[in-house]
Amino acid sequence: MKKRIDNYEEINGYAMDMFKEIGSIGTGNAATALSGTLSSKISMSLPEVDIMDYDQAIDFLGGPEKVIAAVLVHMTGQFSGIMLYLLDFDFMNFVLEKLNLKKINSYDDIDEMSKSAICEVSNIIISSYANAISQLSGISINLSVPAIALNMLGGIMSVPMIEYGYVTDKIMMVGGKLMYSNEEMTSNLLMLPDIKSLNFLFKKLGVFYE
Repeated sequence: MKKRIDNYEEINGYAMDMFKEIGSIGTGNAATALSGTLSSKISMSLPEVDIMDYDQAIDFLGGPEKVIAAVLVHMTGQFSGIMLYLLDFDFMNFVLEKLNLKKINSYDDIDEMSKSAICEVSNIIISSYANAISQLSGISINLSVPAIALNMLGGIMSVPMIEYGYVTDKIMMVGGKLMYSNEEMTSNLLMLPDIKSLNFLFKKLGVFYE
């Protein structure tokens, strides 16, 4: 019985179920935290967890030339890697409105105060998923100060490609919907743990490979 993986392609169905459970816990945590921060009742759909190659992920998210906002956090400690939260334009305006900030008509309208607010809310979502991993496994995860970027999707995705492309050409996507009243907004989190961290997590949770 194999007790470690060497690449993302070896992640089996049982391990994917585990990540779906992490996604479900993270989603619940995020909805609760967002509802408190934005003083609004927010729910989130059950997440869909997929492993995609970079080109597939870029096409799924709208193509390399689509301009997007993203918040990046590095994970360190017992679990290393990156998380990248991609913000739906409507969700950004929803956040700004609920925090009594001016809504935007384009990405060019985002000022420093708006960036700070968007970054903080994104960090709440990212932290919710990191905490879900810790809850299930007991692994300690440290998160860096979040950094926001406004760029074409191809440029945004070049960051994980540069940092981890030598290890894998795959990335994990946790997708779903944010819902407020009758509004529905897209939520996409990209997660890229390094292989050593994945194996440590699988060992903690008793995931082995035939």
